[in-house]
Amino acid sequence: MPARILIADDYDDNRELLRLMLEAEGYVVREARDGRECVAAALSEVPDLVLIDLSMPLLDGWGTLRELRADERTRSVPCVAVTAFSGNHDRQRTLKAGFDAYLSKPFRARDLLELVERLLNEHQQIARRSAATVGD
Repeated sequence: MPARILIADDYDDNRELLRLMLEAEGYVVREARDGRECVAAALSEVPDLVLIDLSMPLLDGWGTLRELRADERTRSVPCVAVTAFSGNHDRQRTLKAGFDAYLSKPFRARDLLELVERLLNEHQQIARRSAATVGD
């Protein structure tokens, strides 16, 4: 079953670009136009990974992450900050806030796809170890 990825970005063009790149690799993609829509979508159908723009209306990326981490269903879903903020301080701030990774715009498709694959693989390995521990 292909991985489900949720994209949260208030710019249609950004969402479309991400969606096209990910769907070309076989991922199932859902889109959200703001943080509130992202949280609602994630809680209705838990994704395997979420790409979150930091600057969105209604609920920014920071608030979106807080809400996703606060709910048991989405707490462990890998979340990537996708942002135009590109300084080292910005990267450190996002990781300290609890994002699993940081991708600055503009980015290369290869960098996006390698990051997504790495995070999905890491998440699957953690889930397998947890399941094995519970079964022991």
